[in-house]
Order: sequence, then structure tokens, then C-alpha cells
Amino acid sequence: MAEAVPLLLIDVDGVISLFGFAPDAPPPGRFLLVDGIAHFLSATAGDHLRRLSDAFEPVWCTGWEEKANDYLPHALGLPGPYPHLSFERPAGGVRPAHAHWKLAAIEAYAGARPLAWIDDAHDASCADWAHARAQAGAPTLLVPTDPAVGLTERDVTMLTIWSAAFG
Repeated sequence: MAEAVPLLLIDVDGVISLFGFAPDAPPPGRFLLVDGIAHFLSATAGDHLRRLSDAFEPVWCTGWEEKANDYLPHALGLPGPYPHLSFERPAGGVRPAHAHWKLAAIEAYAGARPLAWIDDAHDASCADWAHARAQAGAPTLLVPTDPAVGLTERDVTMLTIWSAAFG
């Protein structure tokens, strides 16, 4: 895709694979076994991502890394595999407390391209990073999700409007 098209960085857990909802009142969706672990997939995630792929270059930004392509395109009816970010495993397994563990990989992959990042675990370091990035001329939008609900129609509308500035 043309570099003018913004990147859409997509987390899986808490965005597509939902958790934290009341067991007696689950949202629409179904379970999928991934390496023996049950994940509850949102019934609307596939449609939302297909629609967003018209305005963005989708990229998996998840601890699932390449596993996202092993399971999700087929399960969600996506057009094919998406690129994925790979994350460094820190020595001793301890990630730095001062920055979100995904930021270094995002910076390396995205450079100065406009990007929107959908995640249920943005923290203050993400907000500071996004603000600094935008101030430096790299438009950045953080889209937080409720892990019991995931990506919503409202999020899709907001992202589509935001991406129109780059088309």
C-alpha cells in the first residue's frame, strides 16, 4: 500500500479476543482454541477489520506476533495475513517500567508514518509517546478498548474519519 495510507496497529487480546465480561451475559461471539487456550472472539471484529482495511494498512501489534496470522484471518474472514510486529524479549524477562513494552517495535516499524493503534492496555507512556510523535509531525491516534467489549462500531467510525485526512 502507499505510504500515505496510515498504519492500523491492532492488538488482539482485549480488542478481538474479549475477556472480563460477565460469564452469564457474554457479548456476541464464539470461542476459538489457540494452542490449547480458549479465546472468545468478538462476533463483529472481522467485519470491523475488513471495513478498516479499506482506509488503513492493518498490522498485528500483539504478543501473539506471527500466531495472529495462523488463526485470525480464517476465523474472522479477513482477506489474508497481515504484517505483524515482533517484540524483543528483555534479559531476565523484565520489561522497563518507564515505557509500554510495544513502543520500541512500533517505532522501528512505523517510522514517521501516520498510525492509529487499537489496544486495551495503553498507559501514560503511550499517551506521552503519541503526543511527542504527533508534535514531531507523525500523526498518531490511540484507540483504547474495553476488553469486555473490544473494537466497536463507534471506534470504526472515528478511525475512518481520522484516516480520511490522509487519503
